[in-house]
Amino acid sequence: MTWARYYRGDGEQRREVLPAPPPWRTFPRRSPHARFQPPPGLVEAVNAAVLLRRPLLVSGTAGSGKSTIIEQVAHELDLGQVLRWHITSRSTLRDALYRYDALGRVHAQNLRREGIDHGVDDIAEFLRLGPLGTALLPSVRPRALLIDEIDKSDLDLPSDLLDVLERGEFEIPELTRHAVDEVAVRHWESTETSVVSAGKVACTEFPFIVLTSNDERDFPPAFLRRCVRFTMPKPGVVELRRIVAAHLDVDPLSQPVSELVEAFAQRLADNDVLAVDQLLNVIHVVTGPGGADTESLRNLLLRSLNHG
Repeated sequence: MTWARYYRGDGEQRREVLPAPPPWRTFPRRSPHARFQPPPGLVEAVNAAVLLRRPLLVSGTAGSGKSTIIEQVAHELDLGQVLRWHITSRSTLRDALYRYDALGRVHAQNLRREGIDHGVDDIAEFLRLGPLGTALLPSVRPRALLIDEIDKSDLDLPSDLLDVLERGEFEIPELTRHAVDEVAVRHWESTETSVVSAGKVACTEFPFIVLTSNDERDFPPAFLRRCVRFTMPKPGVVELRRIVAAHLDVDPLSQPVSELVEAFAQRLADNDVLAVDQLLNVIHVVTGPGGADTESLRNLLLRSLNHG
C-alpha cells in the first residue's frame, strides 16, 4: 500500500484535504494527562515527593514520558497550570527566579528626563518573576513546576538550586534597595501580579517540582539527597499495549499493531535507543486513513536515536 495521496513530488498543485493529526500533535496543545500511563513504581514516587515536599528527579531516555508526569499530577491534585523551566547550558538560577530589564529602565528614565515620556518611574514595569520564582509565591495550594533536562545545565546550577529548594524563599536585590516597600510584580508568562514586600518572596506551600534528566551526567550527592529519585523503566509488551490503547483508537492485539509492539519491545530489551512516541507515530501512519505499511516507512519512523 502506498500513500501518494498528498505530496506526490510531481510539482503539480492540488488542494488536497489533509488528514487529521494524531492526538498528541493537535494545536492548540491539549494536556496529555488523561492518556499518560504511569509505569510501575511512579505513583509511589510521586506520593513520596508530595508527602515529603521534595522535588521528584525523574531519569530516563528521551521520549519516555518524563515531562508528561507533571501534567497528570497537576490535573489530579488541582495544582493549576504547570510552570516550565527548560534548561540549557546558559540557564541561571537568577533567570529562573526573576528577570530585571535594567537597560530598559535606564532608557525609560532618560526619556523622562528629556521630557519625552511623562510617566512615573515604576520599577515594576521592568520586573518579571521567572518560573521558579512564580512557583515560590505564597499560595493556598502548591504550584506545579517542571524543570526540564536539568542534566543540560552548567555544572554549578544544581548546587546553586540547593539553598532555594531548602529554604523555599529568595530575595530580589533590586527591590530590597527600592524606596517603595511593596511592588506588584508580574508572574511568569502571565499578566497576573503579586505584591512583593521588602524584596522577599517566600512560599507558604512548597511547589510540586519535577526535574527530568536524560542521564547524561552525574549530580552532587548533596543535590541527590534532597530529591526523591525515580528511573523510568523500559516498557515491555504489556505496558506498550496499554500505552497504544490509551493514545490511539486501535486494538493493540490486531495486526499489524501487535507485530509492531512486539518488535519494538524486543528492540528496547536489546538496549536499542528508541522513544515510545516513535511507536505511536508508526502505528498512527500505518493504521490511519491514507496510511501505508512498507519496510522503508518502518525504518524511517523507527530509526534508533543513537544514530546520526
